[in-house]
Amino acid sequence: MTRVRTVLGDIRPDELGVCDAHDHLFLRSPRLPGQELDDLCAARSELAAFRAAGGAAVVQWTPYGMGRRAADLPELSRVTGVRIVCATGLHQAAHYDPASLARLRGGRLADLFVSELTEGIGTTGVRAGFIKVAGGFHGLDAHARRTMTAAAEAHHATGAPVAVHLELGTGALDVLDLLCGELGVPGERVILGHLNRSPDPVTHRQAAASGCWLAFDGPSRAHHATDWRMPEAVRALAEAGFGDRLLLGGDTVTAGARSVDGGPGMPYLLRRVRQRLAEAVGADLVDRILGEHPGRAFGSAWT
Repeated sequence: MTRVRTVLGDIRPDELGVCDAHDHLFLRSPRLPGQELDDLCAARSELAAFRAAGGAAVVQWTPYGMGRRAADLPELSRVTGVRIVCATGLHQAAHYDPASLARLRGGRLADLFVSELTEGIGTTGVRAGFIKVAGGFHGLDAHARRTMTAAAEAHHATGAPVAVHLELGTGALDVLDLLCGELGVPGERVILGHLNRSPDPVTHRQAAASGCWLAFDGPSRAHHATDWRMPEAVRALAEAGFGDRLLLGGDTVTAGARSVDGGPGMPYLLRRVRQRLAEAVGADLVDRILGEHPGRAFGSAWT
């Protein structure tokens, strides 16, 4: 039976509700010095603001070793009434210090991912609900191939979805060739993130034909000139018959981007993006993208 694995336990996909399918409550990285998301009160306020805007669930894509604060997530979910899905997996090598990365490479990554999916993260008892990995700019380096191979092994052991950070939206077909072609992960178990950052309609259609999920996330971010093209990209996919493969997310990665700190934050997805996309593809499809698709994308028949 298909279930979404939240930090408070497994639920039916239709119980997830209106969902921000890619965001971050907590995150720290050497690539973002001084901009860490590590404030518990701010995270609570951001979730409360999202809830007030009509949100019911958030999928946190922060993977292993980047300050997930998994122990704090269940109480945040209980206090705010927002369901939270947490990630295992690894980001690009640049997001880790060399010593930590060397230790990880010395062990079996797949075993780590499986343990966090089935037993819990550290001693918290909080189980991850999906695996997050990352590609590079227009390609896959050795680190990406290693982490994706481990993610595929963990998927085959558990049924967990695999979500992929595409650097500036590029490399989607290389990722699918590896995960789905070489490693045998079904397309419908793969979520490709940041496609809005590379609005190439041909690549979008080719990726969608694999059966994977296409996430348009991180709207209204500074210097993302492709933002205004997102509605037309979503409309093109819907008109090509792929409207049932789409997801939306906010991808808040720095403190200044939170709504409680003056940025767009999680509520922007429902305050502005929802209405803008409704003009392009209709409110019914946008409602399904926000309220139905995330449960299907992140739901799994866990083994």
